[in-house]
Order: sequence, then structure tokens, then C-alpha cells
Amino acid sequence: MTVESTAARKTTRRSSGTKRTTSASAKKAQAEQNAEPELVQLLTPEGERVQHPEYDIDLSAEELRGLYRDMVLTRRFDAEATALQRQGELGLWASLLGQEAAQIGSGRALRDDDYVFPTYREHGVAWCRGVDPTNLLGMFRGVNNGGWDPNSNNFHLYTIVLGSQTLHATGYAMGIAKDGADSAVLAYFGDGASSQGDVNESFVFSAVYNAPVVFFCQNNQWAISEPIERQTRVPLYQRARGFGFPGVRVDGNDVLACLAVTRSALERARRGEGPTFVEAFTYRMAAHTTSDDPTRYRRDAEREAWEAKDPIQRLKTYMVNEGHADAAFFEELEAESEALGKHVREVVRAMPVPEHMAIFDNVYADGHALVDEERAQFAAYQASFAGGEAE
Repeated sequence: MTVESTAARKTTRRSSGTKRTTSASAKKAQAEQNAEPELVQLLTPEGERVQHPEYDIDLSAEELRGLYRDMVLTRRFDAEATALQRQGELGLWASLLGQEAAQIGSGRALRDDDYVFPTYREHGVAWCRGVDPTNLLGMFRGVNNGGWDPNSNNFHLYTIVLGSQTLHATGYAMGIAKDGADSAVLAYFGDGASSQGDVNESFVFSAVYNAPVVFFCQNNQWAISEPIERQTRVPLYQRARGFGFPGVRVDGNDVLACLAVTRSALERARRGEGPTFVEAFTYRMAAHTTSDDPTRYRRDAEREAWEAKDPIQRLKTYMVNEGHADAAFFEELEAESEALGKHVREVVRAMPVPEHMAIFDNVYADGHALVDEERAQFAAYQASFAGGEAE
């Protein structure tokens, strides 16, 4: 008993000292946490051009108009897809509203030989890679499993499982490095997916193997209904430091900054300097998907504050003030936007209903006994309905 009491007293004295040290460390950590993280920005929300010592970029008026056109048409396509879902033409849709600058800026930083691994919301990146936007809708209409050949545009199929595409991207990047290619890989994911084990495992492997991959996280502040402050105690880009590679936070509503930062990270990867973590600090203006109701968990004032940072409006303000675009350009783009919406509606409604048995095709290259058994069972089930198939 005496020995135990003596040990307890010693433990108490050590705990007291540790407590004072921890308190000081905690205060320092809290101060660092409360400090505003560095944010790479080249275009302010008011449309004013600013400089950055590491990530500056010089674009022509034509290039600026191209970025603006990309964002406007991407937003129009997204709005049409949302309307089609509300009208019962699509089963589900994940809107990118508010994230156009992050996607167009990063997408236009890619070279043709680079490879992209998206989630299910990268409609703007798909646009930049030349994927027909109507192909994106086939999966959400339930008539195909993707609708495009990933190797045709170096743009992988949409990934619904959170975070798994970062492992695919890392493995692909390791492969092209062994092949001696100087291309790079760009992997997209969201703030919620950053907590997934797959994402952290991809960080480990990419760092150890010095893989030429850029991890592009669109931090849109909400993992469905969970705000970012419940997901991490430090800014997301700082996590990269623990894995041994650089991280940078960029204004995700600034298309110029997103282009400059992503281009720099991709060039670093091509030089053999390994991975980079890019956190695009942006906001999801719409619902997580059309099955979600954001009014249940976030306030209107929050959305209104982010509306003032709209990526399209800020670039328009800058171009108008600097004389890079005139009224005729905006009028022509409006007409093009409406034509795109009409085209999307017509194509979606004309999509053929696939054969019910097609789901069993191409599961295995050489066939499989279990698939054959399941095909026969499903055929018998279809035949049990009047007319030979289910309504």
C-alpha cells in the first residue's frame, strides 16, 4: 500500500508539470488554429486583380473569355440537369453550383497526356477534357454505366464510392513514373472524403513512391450535413505536411488562382518532385445532391455571404472593367448557353432504354458460371410478367 501511495504521489507531481506544459502548447496550437490560413488569390470577390509572389499568371483577353465561357456553360448544363431531375428525367443529380472556378481552373491546367480521376461532381472538369456533357447524364438516368471511354479523354469514369479514386490515381501515377513518362495525374475529392482511409493511404503511398499526382480537394464547407469544423481541427491543406509533401490553399472561387496553383503543382509532379495537396476553398451553393435538403442544416445568411464571392460574377466584373469583353460577347454566350440547355433536354429525353439483360454483358471477359446463373434467374423473373418483362 505504501509503495502504491508513493508511486501515486510521484505520478501526481509529474502530471502537474505536464499539465502546465500542455496548457502552453494548447494555447499556442489554438492561436495557430485561429490564425487565418494563407489563401492564394489573384482575383478578389470584387473583381480586382492582385499579385502573388509564387503563383502569378499572365493571360490574354481571349484566354480570360475562354475561362468565363467554360464556367457559364458548365453552370447552364448543371442547372439543366437539376431541372431534368426535378421533372423525373434523372434519378439523381449532384450539382456543382458555386464550384465552377475550382473545376474549370484546375481542368484547364491539364495537358492532354495528363490523367484525371474524378468523383461524381466534376462536370466542369469533364467539360475541359472534352467529354460530351450528355454522356454524364446517362448514368444518372440509369441507361449506362458511365457512357464514355476513359482512355479517349484521359478522364476516368465517375466514382461514387468516397475516396477510392485517390488510390486508383496514386497507382496510376506510380505506373507512369515507372514507364518514364513526364505526364501527371490529377485526383479530385471533397472535404468529407478527406477523412476516408483510402485518401490517407493514397497520401502515404504517393509520398513514399514520389508519385506524380496532385490531390485536388474541393473544400465546399459541407460533407452533406456535416460542416468543415466538425471534420478537422486544422486547415485541410496542412495535413499534407504530416505525409511529407507540400499543401496549398487556394481561393476556390478564383478561376485564375485555381489555374495558376494547379498548373504549378502539375509541373512539379512532372519534374519528379512528387505529390502536392491543393485545397480549393469554395462553397457548395446547392444541395449535396437532389435528394438532400440543405435548409435543414445551414442558414440562408451563410449562402448569401458566399453568393457575394460568386466565381463567374467576379471574372465578369474584371473583364468588363479592363475592357477584355464587350456586350456582344455576353449576348452571344447567352444564346450559346440557351442552345446548350435545349440540346441537353432533347438528348436526355431521346436516350434509349437499355435491354434488361445487358447488365450481364461484359462483366467478365470470358464469361463466368455465377453470372450465367444470375442471368438465367433474371430472365425467368422477366418472363413471369405479362408480356414477358417487368413494367
